[in-house]
Amino acid sequence: MTLKERYAKEIVPALQKSLGDKSRMAVPGVLKVSLSVRISSSQKDAKFLETVDQTLRRISGQQSVETKAKKSVSGFKVREGMTVGRVVTLRGARMWDFMEKLLMFTFPRITDFRGISKKHIDANGNLTVGFREYLPFPEIRPDEVERVHGVQVTVATNARTKARGLALFEALGFPFHR
Repeated sequence: MTLKERYAKEIVPALQKSLGDKSRMAVPGVLKVSLSVRISSSQKDAKFLETVDQTLRRISGQQSVETKAKKSVSGFKVREGMTVGRVVTLRGARMWDFMEKLLMFTFPRITDFRGISKKHIDANGNLTVGFREYLPFPEIRPDEVERVHGVQVTVATNARTKARGLALFEALGFPFHR
């Protein structure tokens, strides 16, 4: 049974009962998953940008999009319009496949992984997890890696509160440490 099927058949009724929601539509759900990589001003060479793009394409199965600076910040040596990162947004079937892969393969492959802190859930019930390196993802072969960079994964929900978001993520099987 896939994660999406398990969510529809088991998790929604259980959350509806535990959260006291009268309708299935009021139960929190996952809206989208975003993968992003920040590119500092010292890493502006074309080879690094290509590596980031290839990494995000392999992990997500989609083309990444450049993110540009909205305003200049002299302390960070950033000018308005400069490329400051790349992002991929997953929705629908690709989102559910990615979350299943994240839970079943990526988290168990992290060395010395003790679980996700509950502090990673914001006040609106969204979860953000940062990876210092992208090697735990199953699509990446360590022998082909030239440069290592971090990846940030954000799971956006319609939970509206931290408690409802935590209930959703625990029901989905995200490994939180106690």
